[in-house]
Amino acid sequence: MRANHHQFVAFAYVVREGSFSAAAARLGVTQSAVTQHVAKLEKQVGTPLLLRSRDGVSLTRTGQEFYDLADRLVALEGTISERLQGFEAMARGHIKIIANAPLPALKAISQFHRAHPDVEIDFALHAWTTASRLLRERRADVGLITDPPPTDDWDKVVVQKVRYAAYLPPNSPFAARTSLSLHELATDTVILPEAGSLTERVVRQAQARHVVVFPRTIRMTTFPLMCEAVLQGAGIAIFLSNSGLISRGLIEVPIVEMPETHETAIVAPKDRARLRLVAAFIDIAAASALD
Repeated sequence: MRANHHQFVAFAYVVREGSFSAAAARLGVTQSAVTQHVAKLEKQVGTPLLLRSRDGVSLTRTGQEFYDLADRLVALEGTISERLQGFEAMARGHIKIIANAPLPALKAISQFHRAHPDVEIDFALHAWTTASRLLRERRADVGLITDPPPTDDWDKVVVQKVRYAAYLPPNSPFAARTSLSLHELATDTVILPEAGSLTERVVRQAQARHVVVFPRTIRMTTFPLMCEAVLQGAGIAIFLSNSGLISRGLIEVPIVEMPETHETAIVAPKDRARLRLVAAFIDIAAASALD
């Protein structure tokens, strides 16, 4: 028995959606049907493609190789379907978006939703390492990533260039400053994003270059949490400037030793970038950056 189209599609959706039940819901079939398709594909291959756990599924090495092929098949099928359906395909559908930069992503999503209100949007904010990996593994249609890793497999449109800043409460003794040094920040508690973030990596490199140690640090998972911690007096946060409206009420001060600008770009696998919904999102995200 040869592997068929339905088995590859079921396998691709299990990986993209993170579980058999979510894949079944997305495909509009029973979970049993999805399970059987994947089991038959694994039998044909002769080795497991997925590792099952309580937290969902993950790919084996062979599974990753087959997923790359299966997801390209799904993308090609989507392109063919769009050609057959014409512009009716723009009135509905589903798009999966990831980002490590909250403000440009949410701004673009808001404008995209207004233009295409019936399209279902899945959005998740991840640390830089995770966001880059998920897009590289084709787990999302499109991403907004700061300093995306260079690759010929992605289309890229730069939407923002910013540098790092210290986020301070208005009553901070540093609030009136036009710039701050890392040594001055070391006198306070420094709030940083979680390990694996671009910020964590850039700050660590700057500390090494300028021989600065932060005696007290707090790690937080998201930018909104960091801003709330600053407002509550927990310390000073380091993050990319102009990262979100949640920072209103805080003071942004550039950091002397971190003058480099960092590009936030819309990136998508080349074949997915040709899909009408993804292309529409890229166009809207690029336009929203100019507003």
